[in-house]
Amino acid sequence: MSDAPIHRRKAIAQSLGAAAAAWSLVGLPAWAQTGAATPRPTPAAAKVPKLAGTLRIVIPANPGGGWDQTGRALGTALVGAGAADQIEYENIGGKGGTIGLAKYAEKYGNDANTLLMGGMVMVGAVALQKPAVDMGHIQPLARLTSDYLVAAVAAQSPIKNTKDLADALRADLRGMPVAGGSAGGVDHMFAGVLARAAKAKPEELVYKPFAGGADVVEALATGAASVGLSGYSEFSDALASGKLRAIGVSSRRSVFGIPAFREQGLDAVMANWRGVFTGKGVAPARAAEMLTAIEAATHHESWTRTLKQNRWEPSWLTGKDLAEFMELDLTTARVMVYLLKLKA
Repeated sequence: MSDAPIHRRKAIAQSLGAAAAAWSLVGLPAWAQTGAATPRPTPAAAKVPKLAGTLRIVIPANPGGGWDQTGRALGTALVGAGAADQIEYENIGGKGGTIGLAKYAEKYGNDANTLLMGGMVMVGAVALQKPAVDMGHIQPLARLTSDYLVAAVAAQSPIKNTKDLADALRADLRGMPVAGGSAGGVDHMFAGVLARAAKAKPEELVYKPFAGGADVVEALATGAASVGLSGYSEFSDALASGKLRAIGVSSRRSVFGIPAFREQGLDAVMANWRGVFTGKGVAPARAAEMLTAIEAATHHESWTRTLKQNRWEPSWLTGKDLAEFMELDLTTARVMVYLLKLKA
């Protein structure tokens, strides 16, 4: 009898054990630190490859959210850089991007003119849902941006600060429904991280997934949820108008004018990331050409302007470094699903 299955189980156990140990020692998952972006020199004045007259970008989420904003900003920059004449956008929302992922793999897996947006939310959804079509059915091109999560409450909420939030979560987690993005995504995981940091029982978490930030704002305003989690760009209007009050942000230090949870005594740190992919059947030479065009687009003024407006951090990562980052990301997400007892 072959001992290969034994070795494989041992390797998986060691990988999970290492991630679990990291969680228990430092209180946050490895991917909370985002991974260092590869330093990029100023691009040479090389000709940007013209990929096609019309490129398609599949966005596995509903309009208006972070992936949609990122995908449309990338499309605008690709046109601006001369990589395409126009962009067609196709939104396929649901289940943390796994519905769009499956449809993309089936319909566009060999299409050299169609890109797919994705990121941490999709990785978490794959870890939670274990779908038939997973990240192995696409090939990553580049990690583009990193973002932090803001926890907010309705303006009339009695929760004024992080101590109030931690006390409320510890006292009655079941009575404090948390609204955020798709089940298994980064918002869901961070809800578990907050519960654990507050010394509540994560298995008692009541998590309400929504399609986009606007729905989370509405859930808070109507009392359907006590706490909301989303990226700053999706909460910014409601915060500016006074409809919501920000309690903390998931960075290590204050950003967006919002104090970090860690600075307020709650060890809850996490970074979201977004990237761009292509089909598994796309030839390596074409994938390399796509990557060259995408890199040129991220130096275009329209892209840099969007980063500034949305308070996104550039987080460029490609090649072997990106593949290794995503492998660790998925392993750690699986550990998080187990340790936090998250349910789809």
